[in-house]
Amino acid sequence: MSGRSLCCSLEGIQKAKKALIRYSLTQKALAEELEVTRQPIGKFFTGKPVDRNLFVQICDRLDLEWEEIVAEPASEPEVNQDNSIDINAIVQAVREKIKLLIQERCGTMRVLDMTQPIGLNDIYTSVNILEKITGLQPLGIDELLQHCSSQDFDLFGLNKITEKRVPGLEAVEKYSKLMILGKPGAGKTTFLKYLAIQCIGGEFQAEHVPIFVTLKNFAEAANKPGLLQHITEETINPISSIRDVLTYGKALVLLDGLDEVREEDSDRILKEIRDFSDRYPKNQFVMTCRIAAREYIFEKFTEVEVADFDDDQISNFTNNWFKEKAIKPETFIKRLEENSRIKQLAASPLLLTLLCLAFEESGDFPANRSELYKEGLDALLKKWDAKRGIQRDQIYKKLSVQRKEDLLSKMALTTFESSEYFFKQKAAEQYITEYIRNLPDANTDEEALQLDSEQVLRSIEHHHGLVVARAKRIYSFSHLTFHEYFTAREFVVVRQSSEEALQNLVSHITEKRWQEVFSLAVGMSPSADRLLLLIKEKIDFIVADDQRLQQFLLWVKEKSLSVEVSYKPAALRAFYLSLSHSLDFSRFFDFSSSLDFSSSLDFSSSLDLSLNYYLFLSLGLSLCLSLSLEFFRSLDYDLSLSLCLSLCLDLYLDPELKNLLQKLQEQIPSRQNWQESEKWWLANGKAWCEELRLVMIKHRNIGHDWQFSNEQKELLQQYYDTNKLLADCLNSDCYVSREVRQQIEDTLLLPIAEIKQRQQQS
Repeated sequence: MSGRSLCCSLEGIQKAKKALIRYSLTQKALAEELEVTRQPIGKFFTGKPVDRNLFVQICDRLDLEWEEIVAEPASEPEVNQDNSIDINAIVQAVREKIKLLIQERCGTMRVLDMTQPIGLNDIYTSVNILEKITGLQPLGIDELLQHCSSQDFDLFGLNKITEKRVPGLEAVEKYSKLMILGKPGAGKTTFLKYLAIQCIGGEFQAEHVPIFVTLKNFAEAANKPGLLQHITEETINPISSIRDVLTYGKALVLLDGLDEVREEDSDRILKEIRDFSDRYPKNQFVMTCRIAAREYIFEKFTEVEVADFDDDQISNFTNNWFKEKAIKPETFIKRLEENSRIKQLAASPLLLTLLCLAFEESGDFPANRSELYKEGLDALLKKWDAKRGIQRDQIYKKLSVQRKEDLLSKMALTTFESSEYFFKQKAAEQYITEYIRNLPDANTDEEALQLDSEQVLRSIEHHHGLVVARAKRIYSFSHLTFHEYFTAREFVVVRQSSEEALQNLVSHITEKRWQEVFSLAVGMSPSADRLLLLIKEKIDFIVADDQRLQQFLLWVKEKSLSVEVSYKPAALRAFYLSLSHSLDFSRFFDFSSSLDFSSSLDFSSSLDLSLNYYLFLSLGLSLCLSLSLEFFRSLDYDLSLSLCLSLCLDLYLDPELKNLLQKLQEQIPSRQNWQESEKWWLANGKAWCEELRLVMIKHRNIGHDWQFSNEQKELLQQYYDTNKLLADCLNSDCYVSREVRQQIEDTLLLPIAEIKQRQQQS
């Protein structure tokens, strides 16, 4: 590029000499770095005319703005009238020169415990962007809660309240200067690498030169070069070529990881980026930074946020991951759908990677979910930065990783006990203040403590993403899974499973939202004996004072003893409790299978199940007709009734029972005449069902109409659900002694009188 010469002003010469000293350079060393003779360098420092390109190059190396030290107003680079500058040719030449470099730096990824790198295009899943930052939305807690069920609160569902998602590439095309914010592990760096690969491959902005800058490396580079100098050295291109590309707006400048810059380098790097983007405004800029990092202000950049993965993205990522592997992606997705708490974590690309690694190792998720969640927390608290050699500035030096976990545990229990899934920033800061004031050598000044708590909250959000802003000044744990995990940890780890702590925990046994907390507490306990015994005791007393329910449990016990099978007694009791209590027949095996009850029933159990279902269908059909419901709605009942009774008759029955069932079947009119069938059921259905019930009671001791009140039904449902939870805990790969396990199984679902009797005998 040709152009007139420039001279350094007297003030500029002084600035340049100070810069030489600051960077420990001499004029000779500067000339050697720039690969020129000492003569033009000497002219520069004496205010004599120097070639324009070299003048700017010297300023870049000394981190000086050439416009500020030039002796006369600067003008835009001149282009010869004969079009001697072919910018397209320069762009293609630079692209060709950096192609292998971009492919090497951006073409693979390796995170967490991957044993080898994986091709970016082999695993990449399209990124979606939110054009409005979630944490800046002016929403109240009530508005946030409208999108979540209080009975089954699911932070994964918070996607419903976010802004419209925009494909990442579309956002880059839309905004010339883009700041992409995101939580740790949200996929920001991967997206920038993908942009670089797509650009150099000619698939995206093929007429541009991708320039990928890791800002941490730039900040820590020897001799603290300017950004242009750093880019030149990184791309191994003449500075004139890079400057031409930038001057004509032909660069896609990708600046990765602003939050990873050390605090001591922050001001210098921020100024460098601002000046660079102002000096070359025609180019496309994309920069990444974690949400809640330091208060960066780039007035000309549009801020957007990386959206969590949705179901389609999770599926795409999984298909890519397990492609050509022994485990099929469908298997992973199926197990993920069966574990709603684990699925919450899959919304984070980093944690989804962890889940894939864990699943690939054993073909399933660990039975003890607390171990899986701990691994996820370790990834966010320790590994993610450590693996990439990033050392964060500790906002509050006394907060080690363990103390951060203890703080989060205290905050989790406090908010979970009061059902505060969302909490205001001031409340979160108050929890932090109460914790850090008790640390050794803590500041006792209230104002200083308040400032510290603000910084700690931002640090936890910025560094680890475990507590995040859901709206303006409103926070929550990033996943309900982590909220529950830290709640359980407070009881088991922080309070060391003290008797008071465990008694406090088991007081919540009948609350459904606490079920996952119990599972996690049992899983993370060094020994779960005491906790499981307390749970068992609390469950038994749910129905201990109700004589009718105790009679029912006595029947469950006696009925299970009347069946000669090889199953565990507790499993049989669970089967008959479910059979007689639940109208949801899909759950018959849910509880009993937790106690090793085979899905292949023996003859006696099959007969009881069929007869009970037969009675259920008969009562349902009779009820439909008595309420004058549309008759066609009962056709499925009618058909199922016939099939079910046929099944009963096909089983080996004692002659008397078989004869009675055949007589009952003969009373039912033919299904061919719908009107006659309807009339018969209306007139005789109730009496017929009662006759069937009496036959079942006499010959099989099932079909009793217990006539429980609504309150008793509710108690029995609580009793069922909590015993199911207890059985699941026993099967969760927790550590429990054989003696305690046997004691619990032996007394499961027994009347309280018999439990006390056994305790006295032991």
